[in-house]
Amino acid sequence: MAKKSFFNRIFGTRPEKKEKENEELPLEQEEKQKPEPEPQMLDPTLLNLPSDHALYKLWRLRKEHADWLPVPILRLANPFSEEEDIVPEDQLEQELDRLGMLVTLTSESRLAEIGFQEEEEGIPGETAGEPIFPEEPETLLSLEEADSGEEEAGDILKIEPEKKPEPDLDAQVLVFLTKDELSAWVLVYPPSGNGREVDGAMLVWALREEGVTYGIHNELMDTLPKSDERYFHLFLAARGKGVVHGKDGEVEDMFPRERKQELKVGEFEKVNYAELNLFHNVKVGDVICKISAPVPGKPGRSVLDTEIPAREGKRMVAPQGRNTALSEDGVRLVATKEGHVEFLGQAFHVKPVLEIAGNVDYSTGNINFLGDVHIHGDACSGFTIRAMGNVTIDGVVEACTIEAGGDLVVVKGVKGDNQAVIQVHHNIFAKYLENAFVCVKENLQTDSIINSTIFCDGIIEVCSGRGIIIGGKVWASSEVRANIVGNRSRHPTGIRLGGRPSQDFEYAKLEQKVSWEEEEIERLDRQPDSAAKMKNLPALRMQLAVDQNKLKQLEKQLKEKREAEEARDEDKKVLDEQQDNRRLVCGIAFPETEITIGDASLRLERDVWQCTAMLVKGEVSLLQIQ
Repeated sequence: MAKKSFFNRIFGTRPEKKEKENEELPLEQEEKQKPEPEPQMLDPTLLNLPSDHALYKLWRLRKEHADWLPVPILRLANPFSEEEDIVPEDQLEQELDRLGMLVTLTSESRLAEIGFQEEEEGIPGETAGEPIFPEEPETLLSLEEADSGEEEAGDILKIEPEKKPEPDLDAQVLVFLTKDELSAWVLVYPPSGNGREVDGAMLVWALREEGVTYGIHNELMDTLPKSDERYFHLFLAARGKGVVHGKDGEVEDMFPRERKQELKVGEFEKVNYAELNLFHNVKVGDVICKISAPVPGKPGRSVLDTEIPAREGKRMVAPQGRNTALSEDGVRLVATKEGHVEFLGQAFHVKPVLEIAGNVDYSTGNINFLGDVHIHGDACSGFTIRAMGNVTIDGVVEACTIEAGGDLVVVKGVKGDNQAVIQVHHNIFAKYLENAFVCVKENLQTDSIINSTIFCDGIIEVCSGRGIIIGGKVWASSEVRANIVGNRSRHPTGIRLGGRPSQDFEYAKLEQKVSWEEEEIERLDRQPDSAAKMKNLPALRMQLAVDQNKLKQLEKQLKEKREAEEARDEDKKVLDEQQDNRRLVCGIAFPETEITIGDASLRLERDVWQCTAMLVKGEVSLLQIQ
C-alpha cells in the first residue's frame, strides 16, 4: 500500500490498474464464499508457536539466503517408533511448556546477537502498515521534477535503505533435557554471516556441556549435519534406560470372595432358580488361593549417566484363616479340612459345618456340601440337599431330596407328599416320616411312619411317642420294633425282614433313572435338529450307557447274593433260630398287616397283642408274650 501511495503522488492514478483491481474484486468475493476447511486433529506432541515468534523470524532470515528451507517442526515424539511414547502422556503438556520457554529465550537471544530490527523484517511496505519511506517534504518530488521523465522517477524508486551486514556467528546447538532426564533433544539454529555450519563435533560438544554422556545416538551425530532438516527441527539425540519398578506379589483366588448368585440358563432359555452355586466345597489339600512372589525391580540409567533407583515389589500377606495352611514353598494356601470355603474379614476359612440361618428355598438354592450342614429352618419342596457329613434340620422336610454321607436329624419330621426322597449312609433320627421314600444304611429311629416306603440295612425303631407304623412298606435287614403296626381301619401295611434293602433301593432307583433316560432320548430324537439337541443328545446317550452298565453290575450282585443264600439254606435245611435275628416286635398288630421274612409271608387277619414275629421252620410264626 505504501508503494501504491508513492506511485499515485508522482504519476497520478492509472486507469488500467483500477480496472484490474475492479476485475479482481469478484475473485476475492469467491474466496470469501468458499467453505472453511474442516479442523484437523492437532498433534499432541507438537510445540505450537505463534507466527510472530522469534523462532520464525530466525527461520525467515535463513530463508532469504537459502533456495529451500523446511518449515520448523518441534515434536517430542519417537522418531523410531510411533507406537512408543518418549514422553509419558501425563507429562507431555508440562514438557512442551518447558521446551517452549527454552526455545523462546534462546531464539530471542539469537535475534539480539544478529542485531535483528523489527522494521527491517519481511517484505518492504508490509511492516506495521507504515510506508517504507517517510513522508517528509525533502523527499517528495515536485510536479515539475516529475515531468522531467520517468527515467529519473525510476531511479528514485530503486533507492533502498541500507542494511547492516549480519555478524559472523557459528551455528548454535540447543540441548533440551526432559525432567526425568531420560531423553535429550537437540535443536540447531543456523549460522549467521560467515559462521561455521553445524557438524558432529559441535553436536557432541553441546551434549557434553549439558552432561549428556549415556545413550547418545551416534548415527544421528553423523547424519544430522548433512540433513536438509538440520536447522529448526527437534531431534532425539540421547535416550536413557527406563527404570522398571518391582511388581508387588499377587493373590490369585481359586474361590470367590463374595457370595454371588449365578443363575445358569439351560435349554429353551429356562433358568433353574434352585441352582444358585452359593457354596463352594473343598477337600483336604485343595488349593484355595495362590500367592505369587514379588518381582524385583530393575534400576534405570539417565542420559547424564546416573542410576535411577527402582522401587522393590512388596510381598503379599496370605489370607490364611481357620482350617487352612500355607504350602512348604509358601505359594499356595490349602485346606486342612473338608468343608465349605468362605471369605470373612481378610482371610479364607474352611467351615466343616455349613450354617443355614433360615430355610432352604430360593434364597439359598440347592445345597451341595462336603462337610456337615445345619439348617435352622425348613427344607422346602423342590430343593436338593447333599452333604458328605451329617445333616441337621431344625424344621420340617417337605417334598425335597436329601442325601447325607453321615446321619440325618430332622427335629420336626418329614412330610414328603409322596415326592420326598431321602438317602442316608448312617442313621436317621426324625420326629415322624410321612409319605416319603427313605433309604438308610444303618438304623432308623422315629415316633411314627405313615404311608412311607422305608429301606433300612439295620434296625427300625418306632417306640417313642405314638410309636406307630401305618400303611406303606417297611423293609429292615434285621429287626423292626414298634408300638402299633397298622390300624383298626385295616389299612394295608407291609413289614419285610432280611436281605440288603439298600441294594434293592439303589437298583430300583437306577432302573427308574435308566427308564427316564431312554424316554428322554426318544423324545429328543423326534425333535428337529437344533444346537440344544446336538449338545444334549450325545451327553445323554453317554450317561445312559454308564447307567445301564451299573444296572447290570448291580443286578449281577443281587443275583449272586440270592444264590448264596439259597445254597446256605439248602445246606442247613433249617436255619438255627437262635442265630436268626430277623424279627418284628410290636405291642399290637392290626389286620391287613403282611409280615415277610425271607421267602415266607404271613398276613394277619385279627388283632395280635404283644407279639414277636420270627421265622420258625421256614414259616413266619407269632410268639405272644403273656
